[in-house]
Amino acid sequence: MNNSWSCPQVSILMADDTKLSSTDASTPQPMTGSRLCPGNPVTESLRIAVVGPEEVLETKPLANEIQNLLTALGHDVETMLAARTAWDPSLKKESASNITHDADLVIVLGGDGSILRTARWMGYQQTPVLGVNLGRLGFLADFSPNEVGMAISELIAGRFRLVEHMMFETCVLRENEMVASDLGLNETSLLAGPPFSLFEVELHVDDELATIYRGDGLIISTPVGSTAYNMSAGGPIVRKSLEAFIFTPLNPHTLTHRTVIDTASRNYSLVIPSPNNGSSCVVDGRLLLSLKAGDKVRISRAKPKFCLIETNQHGYYSTLRDKLAWGGDIQNTSSEIECREV
Repeated sequence: MNNSWSCPQVSILMADDTKLSSTDASTPQPMTGSRLCPGNPVTESLRIAVVGPEEVLETKPLANEIQNLLTALGHDVETMLAARTAWDPSLKKESASNITHDADLVIVLGGDGSILRTARWMGYQQTPVLGVNLGRLGFLADFSPNEVGMAISELIAGRFRLVEHMMFETCVLRENEMVASDLGLNETSLLAGPPFSLFEVELHVDDELATIYRGDGLIISTPVGSTAYNMSAGGPIVRKSLEAFIFTPLNPHTLTHRTVIDTASRNYSLVIPSPNNGSSCVVDGRLLLSLKAGDKVRISRAKPKFCLIETNQHGYYSTLRDKLAWGGDIQNTSSEIECREV
């Protein structure tokens, strides 16, 4: 694939609905390896990967349907349906890694959990993702199975947006040596764990002590993760395209402790002076490691961006209205699908 391909001069619709010329420095260019360009119809054969959890009954027939549709349109399609445990980057084979790294587009079947696993699996070579929801709310897996044909038609016609989302790195230092690290999309959580006594976390911003949290733990979320664990813990919803970190304490012992939002350009360190026996650091729902006294957890903005495809039928606030039932009478468009963890 020729990675030097670039968008011609066109006017495209940005994630914030502002129209800019493609020559503007703030206009996102196609990601490395992908030939998708908003505003430009697809005129050549694309390489498309379809991935999802094999445990979900609806995944295989839907994957076959999508593959038949795309193949009939002249595109090359590879499918990987695997158990959730197979998505660990440390376990993937080179042949499996090529299915996304060489693709122009990755279609993820499942729920937001499937998209988180796929983003982690792709690692530092991110490919644009179109998410098809087979789970619960599906903030990231935005399209229902009934909308897949429409979404593909819009994409082929060039009527879509590539919306980039900030990813982050979590590094744990123990006695000045890095003992664990991970790439994440939603959040890092520092959890008290058994025996469930008061848990203390020191937050340092640019090497300056900002505050000390005492409670059940702390969630450090990205904007795209603000509608996940952060929202469940009472944190705010933050627009996905912003680059910031959201610090939401879990059951803080100090009543004045509230969520803090700060720019992602800062250096954030969290020191754990006296953890419980079961205290842990969790990244996107996966245990990174158990914490020991004196551990320092560093959170920083990562270089790669996770890129989601949106069409004109699906925007930021329409997704919030649909998924959160804002207004009281708006139903979840995928409510007919049985709820499960996917």
